[in-house]
Amino acid sequence: MRLAQTRRLVATGLLIGACLISAACGGGSGKKPAASPPTVGGTPPTAPTVFPGRPNIVFVLTDDLSTDLVRYMPHVLAMERQGLTFTNYFVSDSLCCPSRASIFTGNFPHDTHIYGNFGSEGGFQAFHRRGEERHTFAVALQRAGYRTAMMGKYLNGYAQTAGHLADGATSDVRATYVPPGWNEWDVAGWGYPEFNYTLNENGVLRRYGHRPSDYLTDVIARKGVGFIDAAAQSHQPFFLELATFAPHYPYTPAPADRHDFANVRAPRPPSFNVLPTHAPVWLASHRRLTRGQMGRINWAFRRRVRSVQAVDRMIGQIEEALTANGLAGSTYLVFSSDNGLHTGEYRLMPGKLTAFDTDIRVPLVATGPGVPPDSTTRLMAENIDLAKTFTAIGGTRLAGDGHSLVPLLEGKTPSGWRNAALIEHQGPHLSVRDPDYQQPASGNPNTYEAMRTAAFLYVEYSDGEREFYDLRTDPFELHNIAGSLSPQRLARLHSELRALEGCHGGQACWRAMHVQT
Repeated sequence: MRLAQTRRLVATGLLIGACLISAACGGGSGKKPAASPPTVGGTPPTAPTVFPGRPNIVFVLTDDLSTDLVRYMPHVLAMERQGLTFTNYFVSDSLCCPSRASIFTGNFPHDTHIYGNFGSEGGFQAFHRRGEERHTFAVALQRAGYRTAMMGKYLNGYAQTAGHLADGATSDVRATYVPPGWNEWDVAGWGYPEFNYTLNENGVLRRYGHRPSDYLTDVIARKGVGFIDAAAQSHQPFFLELATFAPHYPYTPAPADRHDFANVRAPRPPSFNVLPTHAPVWLASHRRLTRGQMGRINWAFRRRVRSVQAVDRMIGQIEEALTANGLAGSTYLVFSSDNGLHTGEYRLMPGKLTAFDTDIRVPLVATGPGVPPDSTTRLMAENIDLAKTFTAIGGTRLAGDGHSLVPLLEGKTPSGWRNAALIEHQGPHLSVRDPDYQQPASGNPNTYEAMRTAAFLYVEYSDGEREFYDLRTDPFELHNIAGSLSPQRLARLHSELRALEGCHGGQACWRAMHVQT
C-alpha cells in the first residue's frame, strides 16, 4: 500500500505516539559521564502509529558528524529505539556543499555540477547561478501546500560579501537574499565558530555576539520550537530543516559542555594509524602518526563529542515541542549528516574527502507515523534519495537521480532494491580560505569516482590508479587488491562505474545502481 493509503486515524494512536517520544526522548540534558557515553532509558518500542493526512517533517542535518559520535547522543540513540536506522547510507561526495546540493535536489554531483565549496563548480554562487535553487524539495513541498523553514547552515559561500569568497571571486547576491521555497529563513553565513555570526532572519540581518544565549545551535533550536508552535496553530503541514554547523571545525561546544568528557579519546579501529596495502599515491607517503599528532586527534574528537551535545539537546527540545502541540504522532523526524570525518584512520589527521567508509558512510535515522520501531535496514540508501522521500511523504513529486525511501520507512523490504551507491569527488582542494581545506596531513585525494556495494568498494582515480576492497573479508578497507583482479573483472567494474557516473534521472540511475557483486 502507498504511504497515503496507510494513514488511518487512530485516536489513541496519536496519544501513544506522543507518550512514547515524551518518555524515551524527554528534553532533559543532565551531565554525562566524562569517559563513557550516556545510557538511554525510555519506554520499550511498540507498534508504530499512523496518520490520515499529510505528515509534518523535521530534518536535522549535521555537519561532519561521523558514525562514531552517535553513541554519545542519547536522543539519537532513543530515535533508533523508536524508529528505523539505515546501516548502509552513503553520501554522493564527502564534502559539504556537493553533498548538500545532492540532498536539496536529489541529483548526483555530475548533474548538479557542484563539486566543491567555492569557485565556478562549487558553493552557493554556482548553485544559485545554475538555477538549482528552483529544483529543490523545498520548492516542491511549498507548492504542495507545506509551510517550510530553513534554519542554520545553507551552502558554503552563502551571505559572503564581495571579496571574501575563498576563490577570490566577488558575490553578486545580497546577504539579505532568501532562496525560493522557504516560508521562514533563519540562516547564517559563516557560523562555524558558533558565536559572533550574522543571521539572515527572513531577509533582515541580525548580528549575534558571544553571550551563552548566542550559541548558534541553541539559537536555531529555539527558533525551531517557535516555528513548530506557530505551525501547529495554522493547521498547515510543515517541513522544518535544522542544519547545524556542529560538529564542524573548530568543534566549538556550548558553554555548558566545554568541560565534559574529559577522558574521551578517539576510537582506535584496526585502520587507525595504518596504511592499506598498495595505497594510492596521495596516501602512500603518510608516515605513522606521532604522539603529538595523536594527542591532537584526541583533542579534536573530544571537542566533537562535546559539540554534538547541543545538537542532541535540540532534538529533545524539538520532540518536546511536537508532543506539546499534539504533533508527535504525525511528524517524521529524520537525523543525518552531510559527510563523515576520519580521525586517525589510515594515518590521516582529522579530515574528509576520501572514499573510505569513515567519510562516506553517515548516520540516517528516521521516526514517524508507520515507521517500525527498533528496526534497521541494510538496504543501500544515498543522500540523493532524501529529496524524493520528503516529497513523496508530502504527496508530491520531484524529478531527480534518487529513489524514494518511503517503502523502507513503511517496514518493507522491496525486491530488486539497488545494491550500489555512487561517490564522486573532484580534487585536490587547495584553497586555504575554504572551511574544508585539508592540510596535507589530513589527506587530499585526487579526483575519483567510486562504487560502494555491500560486498566491495571500488575506486578509480583520474591518474589511472584503482582501489578495490573486498568488504566481506576486509571490512576496515585495509587491503587494496585491485592489482590482483582479472582483466575481465576490472573491465566489468569500470563499465559499471561508467554507467553510474553517466546516469541522468531516476530510472536510468536506478538501473545503473544494480551491479554484479
